Amino acid sequence: MSLQRRLASQSSIIFAARLGGAGLIFVAQALIARIWGAEMLGEYLVVMATVNLVAMVMPLGFSTVGTYFTSEYRARGERRQLHVFVGWAYGHVLGVLVLLLLGGPLVLDLLGLGNSAVAHHFIPMALMAFAAANVFVSGAILVGLKRPFAGFFADAIFRPMLVIGAFVGTMGFAAPSQGLATMLWSVAIGFVVVSLVQVGITVTSLRGVPDTAPLRAGEARRWWRFALPWVLISLATDFFFDIDLLLLSQSLSREELAVFGVCTRIFALISFGVAAVYAVTLPDMFESEAKDDRLAFNRKVGEANFVASGLSIVLFVLMLIGGPFALMLFGPSFAVGAAPLAVLTLSLVVRSVMGPASLVLSIHDRPYASLPSVALAVVTLVVGNSLLVPPLGLMGAALSALIAITVWSVGLWWIALRTAKLDVSILQWFRTRRADAVNA
Repeated sequence: MSLQRRLASQSSIIFAARLGGAGLIFVAQALIARIWGAEMLGEYLVVMATVNLVAMVMPLGFSTVGTYFTSEYRARGERRQLHVFVGWAYGHVLGVLVLLLLGGPLVLDLLGLGNSAVAHHFIPMALMAFAAANVFVSGAILVGLKRPFAGFFADAIFRPMLVIGAFVGTMGFAAPSQGLATMLWSVAIGFVVVSLVQVGITVTSLRGVPDTAPLRAGEARRWWRFALPWVLISLATDFFFDIDLLLLSQSLSREELAVFGVCTRIFALISFGVAAVYAVTLPDMFESEAKDDRLAFNRKVGEANFVASGLSIVLFVLMLIGGPFALMLFGPSFAVGAAPLAVLTLSLVVRSVMGPASLVLSIHDRPYASLPSVALAVVTLVVGNSLLVPPLGLMGAALSALIAITVWSVGLWWIALRTAKLDVSILQWFRTRRADAVNA
C-alpha cells in the first residue's frame, strides 16, 4: 500500500474514532447547556481548558518529543535507551502532580483566582490533568512504536465515554453546581484509571523494540534541548484555543464564553483529522531522517502535507454547511457562533497549506527556531483580542485567532525555508509531482 493510501486509511480510522468520541462530548456539553444552563457550560469549559494546559506542561516537554525519540530508538534497536526516556517522561508527570497539589491553591490565591471556577474544582482538575498528561506521553510513545490506534483511543474513545456517563449519572441533581462538581470528580477518577491502563500497555509494548545497542552518554541533554522549546510550541499551537479561552474569560460573559468555547471544541475536533495525518507518517519521516535519506524524507513530508491540506479544505466546506446545525444542538442562543466557527475553520486551511514547519525545524536540529513565530502569534492574539473583541464580540475573537494563526504559520514556513532550506508548504508537493512527470 502506498504511503498516501496508508495515510488516508489509517488517519480516517483514527479520525472516525475521534469523531465518535467527540460526538459523545458534544452530547454531554449540549445537555449541560440545556439542562444546567450556558453559565455552567462556560464554567465546565474553563476547567477543561485549564486541564489541557496543565497536562501539556506536566511531562516538561517529553510528550511533545516522545514520538521523535521513540522512532529513533526503535529504528536503531536501542531499547535500553528508550526505557530510560520513558521513565523520565512518566517521572516528570508524577513529580509535577505532587508540586501542583502542594502549591497550586496558594498560586491561585496569589493571582487573585481563589474564587475562580478552577479553584472550586482544583483537586479533580489536577487529577484530570495528571491522567491527560499520562495519555499524552503514552500516545506519543505508542505512535513512535507504530501503534497509533493504541496511542489515540484512550483519549478519543474512553475519555468521552467517561464524560457522558458521568453527566448522565449527575444530571438529576437539584443544584447544577453540585451536579457539575460531582461530574468532574467522576470523570477525574475514571480517567486516571484509564490512563494507568494505557501506561501499562505502553510499557509492555517496549518489549518489541530490538535491544542491539548499548546506552549512549549525553542523551538527556538532547532530550531537554528538544523538549523545552517544544513544550512552548505545543502550548501555543495544539492548545492555542485553550489559552485564548482563558484570555477571553476576562472580556466575554459566561454565556458568550460558552458559545466561543463550543466553537473552539468543534475546531479542535476537525483539526484532529489533520493532526492524525501527520501522526501516522511521523515514524516514517523520522526513520528517513535517521537513515539520512533526504529524498525519501522530502517525499513523505510532501505527501503528508498534500493529504492534510486536502482534508482541511473538505472540513472547511463541511463546517460551512453543517456548523450551524451542530451549534443548534446546544440551543437557539448558540446560533450566533456559526460565522465565527467558519472563520476559525479557515485557519485550519492556512495551517495545513503552510505545512508542518515546527516539526521539520526540530528534525533538522533547529528546535528553538520556531519560538519567535510562536511568541509573535501569542502577542498578536492578545493585541487582536483587545482591539477586536470589544466592538465585534465573538466575531472579533474569531478574527483575532485567524490573524494570529496566519502570522505564526507564514512565519514558521519562512523560517524553515531560510534555515532548513526546505519548503514545507503545499507548493512542494506540486513541484515534486511535476518533476516526477518530467522524468517519467
